[in-house]
Amino acid sequence: MSQHRQPARRRGAYSRVMSDSYQPLRAAQSRHLPVRGLQYHLRQWGTPQAGRPLLVMLHGFMDVGASFQFVVDAMARGGDDRRCIVAPDWRGFGLTSAPAGTDAYWFPDYLGDLDAILDALSPGAPIDLLGHSMGGNVAMTYAGVRPRRVRRLVNLEGFGLPDHPPAEAAGRLATWLDELKAPQQLRTYASVDEVAQRLRRNNPRLSADKAQWLAGHWAARDAQGRWAVLADPAHRRINPVPYRAAEAIATWSAISAPLLWVQGAETRQDAHWGGRYGHAEFQARLAHVPQVQQVLLAGAGHMLHHDPPQALAAALVDFLVA
Repeated sequence: MSQHRQPARRRGAYSRVMSDSYQPLRAAQSRHLPVRGLQYHLRQWGTPQAGRPLLVMLHGFMDVGASFQFVVDAMARGGDDRRCIVAPDWRGFGLTSAPAGTDAYWFPDYLGDLDAILDALSPGAPIDLLGHSMGGNVAMTYAGVRPRRVRRLVNLEGFGLPDHPPAEAAGRLATWLDELKAPQQLRTYASVDEVAQRLRRNNPRLSADKAQWLAGHWAARDAQGRWAVLADPAHRRINPVPYRAAEAIATWSAISAPLLWVQGAETRQDAHWGGRYGHAEFQARLAHVPQVQQVLLAGAGHMLHHDPPQALAAALVDFLVA
């Protein structure tokens, strides 16, 4: 794994953002690692320590590994300032390359990428694994498939999805075929300030200084001088493979690591899915995981690693020290 120097356009973005925004407490190294034909970008805080598990943090959909900076800093303020933490950018997000000519992103590829990353970073020792949203779903599946590789598991609102009945299969495939006929696009922005404003519209609880800092990692100047989100637009296409709740439950049942489930008190799962998948159904699925500790964070919504990072860090430190 080699030291990575940021491209010129990114260095300019960093100098602009760092001068008037959130100042990280723990500096991260930016590295690239070859993973299954892609150049994976990793943010790493600290160095590996003998006898102490690596903590791997997996970001959610349309996010980046830098998104965990605030909770990493909060953990340091809580006394956990030496742990080695790694947060990759998933394929097609952030500074990780996208597969050439990809039509869709397949969930098993995230598992394959994670397995290869752990082969490189911690081949002989189990790790602590944390995931947010989509990353939480990946973490749960991986911990069920590779139970011996995960010592402690943390899921930040990775609820899974509503069960897709067989009758929906043909319609999903038809939608995917239709979407393949037109290129996907993501909105661009005139300035990094506009990007920060977008982030705060998505999550009004995100403070202005954190939004300004995160904007410089979530987007970069494109060839036209506008700020483009660092994400492959193909992520916007529908996934043609239906989600099967029974398969997820069977996988979760195989998890052997203790699980810390963390949810924001202001998250409204029932409303999000329009009644198709509510909190009660999720709790029924979660009951299949052998060891679960649940934490509800006051003043937090779905982006709970941004909203109250100190409260989340306290729960993480207590859980991971065991």
